[in-house]
Amino acid sequence: MDRRESSPATDWVIRNAQPGQVERIEAWFGGHGYDPHRHDTYSIGRTLAGVQSFHYKGSLRHGVPGNTLILHPDELHDGSAGTAAGFRYRMAYIDPALIQQVLGGEPLPYIAGGLSSDPRLYRASATFVQAMDHPLDALEEQDALFDLATAMRAVAGKPRGRKLLDYRAAERAREFILAHLDLGITLEMLEHASGRERWSLSRDFRVLFGTSPYRFVTLRRLDQVRALALDGFSLVDAALAAGFHDQSHMTRHFTRCYGVSPSRWLERMRAHRPLAGSYKPRNPPLR
Repeated sequence: MDRRESSPATDWVIRNAQPGQVERIEAWFGGHGYDPHRHDTYSIGRTLAGVQSFHYKGSLRHGVPGNTLILHPDELHDGSAGTAAGFRYRMAYIDPALIQQVLGGEPLPYIAGGLSSDPRLYRASATFVQAMDHPLDALEEQDALFDLATAMRAVAGKPRGRKLLDYRAAERAREFILAHLDLGITLEMLEHASGRERWSLSRDFRVLFGTSPYRFVTLRRLDQVRALALDGFSLVDAALAAGFHDQSHMTRHFTRCYGVSPSRWLERMRAHRPLAGSYKPRNPPLR
């Protein structure tokens, strides 16, 4: 059920097309992989061969076999081969809301540097970096999310100096956004939906879910763009249907999020078209 996306110079990406909570990929790049971009998930993975170089938090990092890549939500990063031999890697994109279902309202764990040699993280991430032909059933994925969240919390340590967070209010705001993406959502709306003063809500939302309410809205609309484009909508129509002002407005956000333009992304998807229904926007969290 996987598919391989072709790129110039024999670069390739296999994307897990199995519906589920966590998106997983395996890829090989001979040189440049992605321009600087950021998305609102944890990016957790392993370099399988070669050297995976990326700029993160102001420094150039080098992922090699044996360590764990763990990029915090909404942090700018890129990706390229560190040597002429290219690099191969697997990555999982973990929705912070899934981590919060384990942590129950604690600040998201932050692992400094984007790389870790800690064996606890290496073991806890193993389920998500298996070969793409190994599907994850629901219970396996849920158990793995619990193990990963607790390992990240242990490795990151307890944050200091944080004010009390209102997780329930932030979750109400998140659910309101997901249910009303067709609206021009404002902080005033989220204040009423959550019962939390808007600026306190905005602060809590960033700490709990790794991004601002505005970015969260934008990324969910980009999810809609991807789904509509794969269903055959033009990029213009997909952008308008998802709530962007026009195609150029959408393209700017898309490139910042995924490190490639929407037209280039769509070329890769169309090169090996998935089975109908195999791509879906981010699923709602487990209940």
